[in-house]
Amino acid sequence: MENKDVYQIKPIAYIKTEFKEKFGIPRQSGRVPSAKGKIIFENEFNSIDAVRCIEQFSHLWLIFGFNKNEVCKFSPTVRPPRLGGNEKVGVFASRSPFRPNGLGLSAVKFDGIEKLDNGKIAINVSGVDLLNDTPIYDIKPYIPSADKIENAIGGYADKFTEYKLKVEFSQRLLDQIDKDFRQTIIECLENDPRPSYKDDSFTYGMSFANYNIKFKVSGNHLIVEQVEKLSKR
Repeated sequence: MENKDVYQIKPIAYIKTEFKEKFGIPRQSGRVPSAKGKIIFENEFNSIDAVRCIEQFSHLWLIFGFNKNEVCKFSPTVRPPRLGGNEKVGVFASRSPFRPNGLGLSAVKFDGIEKLDNGKIAINVSGVDLLNDTPIYDIKPYIPSADKIENAIGGYADKFTEYKLKVEFSQRLLDQIDKDFRQTIIECLENDPRPSYKDDSFTYGMSFANYNIKFKVSGNHLIVEQVEKLSKR
């Protein structure tokens, strides 16, 4: 029997960001306020009327797809990174990208509407936690009176709201990076991009824009050791 509740959705837009790989992307939107994105609409939805009055809102909800995840069998439990990768919780008690329908939700800051040279309409946003070319399936305004719930409890995630590393970045290395990207890179590093199974003896590399930032972590300190300039992708 045909299941009438099963239907297909298609992207209304794609977002352009400087996150070219998953490692280093903030684990939640808003954790890196300076991380910028440009939402570019697909032809079918490229109408200025579709974003009429959107400038009245300071923040937007993005419903997007984890399009780089491998399709795999449903697992009812996941291992949240902030729990060290050892403790399991239910997939619906997490924000894991490995979900039955592969959909994500992000709240981002609205920075303005832009009309591109090719006639496309773009929404500029910041505080993003999305990989470059992530498909956007819907955009909704963030409404504080409805979306902000006073005295809400964040479960195990509440323990990590203030978690940040102290970044040691020499001026010599910082000078090798474009000024437009420096703050975002530092904010990403502060949020500890390492995987759940951390190894303080290992040198990690985080790609952002056209740079590979190599670093080590000792205790609560992250030390940047090298900045590599990458070819544009």
